[in-house]
Amino acid sequence: MKSGRLLAVLLGAATVLFVVWGTLWPVKAAQVYAPDKHLVRSSGTPAAALQNLTEDIRSQSWQKAYDSLANKAQFTQTDFMHDLTGAYPNLRTYAHLEKVETRPLHESDSDAEYQVKLHWATVVGDAVQTRDVHAVRNGGNWQVQWPVTKEPALPPQVIPVNYLRWDVIYRGAGDDWGSQDVDAPHVRIIDMHPVQRADGLVIMGELLNEDVVPAYVAVNATVLNKNKQPIANEGSFDKISHLLLPKAVTPFLIKFPEVNLSSVGSVDMHPFSQLIPASADPVIEIQNEKLNPAPDASLTGEVVNQSGQIANIAHVLGTFYDKDGNLVWVADQYVDHALLPQTPVPFNIHIPEDLARKITSQRTVVSTYSMGGAA
Repeated sequence: MKSGRLLAVLLGAATVLFVVWGTLWPVKAAQVYAPDKHLVRSSGTPAAALQNLTEDIRSQSWQKAYDSLANKAQFTQTDFMHDLTGAYPNLRTYAHLEKVETRPLHESDSDAEYQVKLHWATVVGDAVQTRDVHAVRNGGNWQVQWPVTKEPALPPQVIPVNYLRWDVIYRGAGDDWGSQDVDAPHVRIIDMHPVQRADGLVIMGELLNEDVVPAYVAVNATVLNKNKQPIANEGSFDKISHLLLPKAVTPFLIKFPEVNLSSVGSVDMHPFSQLIPASADPVIEIQNEKLNPAPDASLTGEVVNQSGQIANIAHVLGTFYDKDGNLVWVADQYVDHALLPQTPVPFNIHIPEDLARKITSQRTVVSTYSMGGAA
């Protein structure tokens, strides 16, 4: 017991010593990135100027980042912030810049071109923003010219609203309904396929709302071994359209990391549904869809908000089939900025190269989330 206490004391003393040492004599890497040190960072090269700018964006030092730009006279600081995080609430509004990739395209004594990929960490994963930026020499330093993309200004107009809406009245505490209440919508799994991938087992399929009322849906799956013992249990978190209108179909995809299909004897599937109020607005139209072949296989297109309200987040789900109509793959993309009315926004859903050659058709659905509820 005494030796244990002595070890704990020694470890505590060593921890305090290392903290003090690191504070008084920080390593160079810490000097570059430690906050609140107000260190002077050189912009003697275009790469250094670009790194300084992205570090200011990462720390949300908007005034400092804006002041460093060579073309700041062309737009306001608010325009600059909105270009990066959005003028309306969206995925990037609450994200932080996690990683930056830069690739030089051209460099001379007076100017340089770079491709910049900003990786934003959002609640649903990585969102990538790609820009081609120009840098210019200004005396002994370099400055970045940031290419601000402004949102289009829509003219004042009246958009007629004509859509279905479902409201739900539940039994309250003072209502004399007995045990009576509103039943959950009837939903059914109409297709299911287990597939082995490099990172584990994937179960994908399609779910139908066969009722006449809207439903909030989810799918849980339990994989069992040959002896009917559970191996793992997972659910469809974001690879599904959770709000299903009557007679609508959503794909789903459930991942079981590090589970091998050869060890699975059976799969126990459980669809879940709950009646919720919903409307068929906003109406999102899909335009210019195209299946692009391997090696860079993808589904591209545009989503257009046909309503008069802003959709803060859009989730595009692609279901892919072979020539016989069999399900091959399910993939998705979150549009990381708000959908303004009547404004096309591109999407690009990646398709694994080994599956792309089997795909001949697709079906695309879009879920939207607006402040105050989903649609």
